[in-house]
Amino acid sequence: MKETESYNELLPHMFRQEYAKMTAILCRHFGLKHIEIAEDIASDTFLKASEHWAINGIPENPTAWLYTVAKNKTKDYIKHLSVFESKVKSDLDSNKSVQSDFEYNEQIIKDSQLAMIFAVCNPANNYESQIALALQILSGFSVEEIANAFLTKRETIKKRLHRARLNLRNNNFQIRELTKEEIESRQSTVLSSIYLLFNEGYFSKTNNQLIRKELCFEAIRLTKVLSDNKLTNTSQTNALMALMCFQSSRLEARTDQKGEAILFDDQDRKLWNKLLIEKGNFYLRNATIGKEISKYHLEAGIAYWHTTANKNKWRSILQLYNQLITMEYSPITALNRTFAFSKVYGPEKAILEAEKLKLNENNQYHELLGYLYTQSNIPKAIEHYEKSMELTKSEIEIKSLKKEIERLKEKTTSNNVYKK
Repeated sequence: MKETESYNELLPHMFRQEYAKMTAILCRHFGLKHIEIAEDIASDTFLKASEHWAINGIPENPTAWLYTVAKNKTKDYIKHLSVFESKVKSDLDSNKSVQSDFEYNEQIIKDSQLAMIFAVCNPANNYESQIALALQILSGFSVEEIANAFLTKRETIKKRLHRARLNLRNNNFQIRELTKEEIESRQSTVLSSIYLLFNEGYFSKTNNQLIRKELCFEAIRLTKVLSDNKLTNTSQTNALMALMCFQSSRLEARTDQKGEAILFDDQDRKLWNKLLIEKGNFYLRNATIGKEISKYHLEAGIAYWHTTANKNKWRSILQLYNQLITMEYSPITALNRTFAFSKVYGPEKAILEAEKLKLNENNQYHELLGYLYTQSNIPKAIEHYEKSMELTKSEIEIKSLKKEIERLKEKTTSNNVYKK
C-alpha cells in the first residue's frame, strides 16, 4: 500500500519536474519545427513509467530510468518510422548543432532548458500568446489552468496556443547556447511567464486547491536556471527570485489541515520557513545592485516586510504598493494596497478606498469589503461575503467564506442574547 501511495505521489511530481526538461533535450535533437514529436516521445515515456512502475515498483533512480527510456524511444523512432526519413532527417542533416545521439547530463539539461525557456517566448507571437505557450510547454499547464491565469475563455486560449505553436515551428530558433541579443529581446516575457506560474501556485483557481506548492517550486526552479547563467542573472531575475522565496516561506502557514485559508494575522509564525526567508534576503540584496527598479523589486520589498516583526512595516508596505500601482495597475494590486491601507489608517477609511475601485464583479473585492466591515457592520460584512461566494468557482474559497459567515452569525446571536 505504501509503495502504491509513493508511486501515486512521485509520478505527477516527476512529470511536472522532468517533462519540460525532457522535451527541451529532445527539441535539441529534433529541432523546434518538430516539437510535437519531442512532446509525443516525452509523453510516451511517462505513460510507460505509469504502467511499469505500478507493476514493478519505483526504480532505484527514477530520473535516470525516465531518460534511458526516452533515449531508447528516440532511437526506435529514428530507426523505424518513415515519417522521420521523409520529414525530419533532411532538417537534421542541415543542422550542425544536432547531436548524432540522444544524450543527457546535468549541463545538457540546463543548457537545453534555458534555451527552451527563451525559444517559446517567441517575438513572432504577441505577448499573451508567448506567456500561454510558455506555461503549457515549460510547466505543463492545462488549457483550463492557462485560461484561469489569463481570466479568459478556454476556446480563446486554444486558438492562441494553436497560432503560437505554428509560429514556434516556423521559427528558426535553435536549442543551443543563447546570444546576448536573444536574451535581451525575450527576458521580459520569460520572467512574466514564470511570475504567472508562481501566482497560479500561490493562489490557485483550479483543482479546488488554494495552494499548489508544486507550481510555486517549479517557478523557483525555472528562475534558478536563469540565475545560474551569467547572461540571465539580471537584477530583475534576482528580484523575482527574492519575491518567490519570501512568499513561499509562508506556504505551510497559509492553510489549515482541510486546505482552507488562514488569514495573515492568524498564521503561526513558527511554520514560516526561515531558510527560504534567508534566501529571499540573499536574492533581494543581489537585486538591489544597480539603479533598476521593476515591479518585481517592489513586490519583493512588500513580501520582505511581511516576513518581519517591525511595528511600522505596514506603512512601508503601503508606500511600496503606492509605487507599484502607478508602475503597473491591476485589480489585485489595488485590493492588496487597500488591505495595507486598512492596517495603517483603519477599516473605516479603507472601506472608502475600496469602494472607489468599483470592482463589483470581483469576488476578492467583496471578500475584502466583508473583512473590512466585520468590526463595524456585521450584516454588511455577511452581505459582501455572500456576494463573494456567488462570484467564485473555488470550492475551497466557498468553504472558507461559509465558515466566516457562520462565525459572524453566531457572534451576532451571542451579542443579541447578551443585550437581552
